[in-house]
Amino acid sequence: MRALLVRLTERLAAAGVASPRVDAELLVAHALGVPRGRLLLADPPDAEQARVLEDLVARRAAREPLQHLVGTAVLGPVEVAVGPGVFVPRPETETLLELALGLLHGRERPVVVDLCTGTGALALAIAHARPDATVHAVDADPGALVWARRNTAGTGVTVHEADVTVPGVLAGLDGTVDVVTCNPPYVPEGTAVPPEVVADPHVAVFAGADGLDVVRPVATLAHRLLRGGGAVALEHDESHPAAVRDVLAAAGFTGVATVTDLAGRPRVTSGHRA
Repeated sequence: MRALLVRLTERLAAAGVASPRVDAELLVAHALGVPRGRLLLADPPDAEQARVLEDLVARRAAREPLQHLVGTAVLGPVEVAVGPGVFVPRPETETLLELALGLLHGRERPVVVDLCTGTGALALAIAHARPDATVHAVDADPGALVWARRNTAGTGVTVHEADVTVPGVLAGLDGTVDVVTCNPPYVPEGTAVPPEVVADPHVAVFAGADGLDVVRPVATLAHRLLRGGGAVALEHDESHPAAVRDVLAAAGFTGVATVTDLAGRPRVTSGHRA
């Protein structure tokens, strides 16, 4: 097993995969049907498992997203189904999750709205951590909504089909929300991105010439949805913190501040409605 993992790691590294050892372990575990933590105790793959594994590794070496191959992605305490047609949750969104939960601290039976929800992973993670919360998940893309509804079925999370850039959207929630979260598309059009990101829906990645075409209406919408003292938390590109702070301040938010992810990159900005 150790030799197999070394061989696959070298193959994925040569293909430019950013985390070749982790990906190799996850692909072998998936092919064998065992937890990743028990790989070294597992029997080597039989003929059929070896055939499946070879197909998976070849596709990953071609830079097909790992999550599409194993069919799931993890965010905090939850695992969601993913595949073509929806944005794959990334580890950096853990920072947004942690900040949102901090903003909810001390609020009883809070109302949370997750805009641009995609798979619904962030909404689900918040609902898991705060079972007393009423959580709404919002997206406009039909492909994403298929996955969001599948992942949230039976969880109590309410899914809305709504375009966050349209004025007046979600008016029924105006002034009732404690925390708004959003991981919007924020990559400037024309930016070169890795093949794995190309596999995501274009509308979930790119947002105009400066990458802020969705952030601006989201700031206005969040301010309208929030009750007094409520807060918004937005994920953004590491080059955007100052611009996003300006957008939130212009929308009427106070106490605007940016936090860094585990790699020290400024990736999430929050603000409060007075």
